[in-house]
Amino acid sequence: MRAIQLSRFGGPDVLDVVDVPQPEPKAGEMLVRVRAAGVNFFEVLMRADRYAVTPQLPVMLGVEAAGMVEALGQGVDARLLGARVAAPLFASTRPFGGYAEYVTLGAKLAVPLPDALSFEDATALMVQGLTALHLLRQSPPKGKSVLVLAAAGGVGSLLVQLARREGASAVIAAAGGAAKRDLALSLGADAAIDYSRADWAAQVWGATGGDGVDIVYDTVGGSMTAATLAALTPCGELVFAALGRYAVSASDLEAMINRNQSLRGFALLPLLSPDVLRDSLSELFDLAASGGLLVTAGSRFPLDQASEAHRLLDERRSTGKVVLVP
Repeated sequence: MRAIQLSRFGGPDVLDVVDVPQPEPKAGEMLVRVRAAGVNFFEVLMRADRYAVTPQLPVMLGVEAAGMVEALGQGVDARLLGARVAAPLFASTRPFGGYAEYVTLGAKLAVPLPDALSFEDATALMVQGLTALHLLRQSPPKGKSVLVLAAAGGVGSLLVQLARREGASAVIAAAGGAAKRDLALSLGADAAIDYSRADWAAQVWGATGGDGVDIVYDTVGGSMTAATLAALTPCGELVFAALGRYAVSASDLEAMINRNQSLRGFALLPLLSPDVLRDSLSELFDLAASGGLLVTAGSRFPLDQASEAHRLLDERRSTGKVVLVP
């Protein structure tokens, strides 16, 4: 089968198309013919060896896929053959391999897809959907004003909608580019701020009637983290959910203490027991299938153009979910 392999760290061009043996499902596993594989920004960081964890090379990237069950290992319910399923590889003992024509995973991890939900949309609701859902469960927005960074991205576009559903008093979206800000407004944001402008924090205060925001969901990190503090109200909460490093100085922390502000970390995987994983994904899938949650269509690339998908994310030109279609 065809797959994408990372054998050396570097730019998008280090992703190689290779032919490898098709995997066979072991006892308790299923073989899934991949119809869509999600591409995530942390995989871009991992490819360049800029992620918190350095994978052992060579490795086939891809932690989420969706497709059709084509074969079953011993002990798996025969009724699952031919089913449409999500394959959350990130929660398995073999968390990579989604950039391929086939994957295997434990049958207990596979989550059925509603008929009305596309394979591409299912990939958007795995890592990114679960991140948005559990961010809001960790720091509930009900009755509070919230700021969503990268609001047109995969996580951000879902956060805007779910925060509105969960009763946020105001949802302020921050994004670069008019098209991205228009998208955030169409998804339910009360205001959309251009965070490439030097005065963007002042615009947040203006959009909240001079009050600032109660919660910042920071999925960007880097220099943006310190910049968001200027938009945060006294007693507000800054939630760290980004993949990169945070540029917060000792003086920033001292200022937060003096303003009674709090920092909260967020890591998805420790929150996901098998039952929580299945229940959360089923909730997101049903919500999207019924029209209650819009998955923002992103760019689709053939499997052998994985390097172009990475380049799009690397250059911050993407909106919505980027997928590979084998």
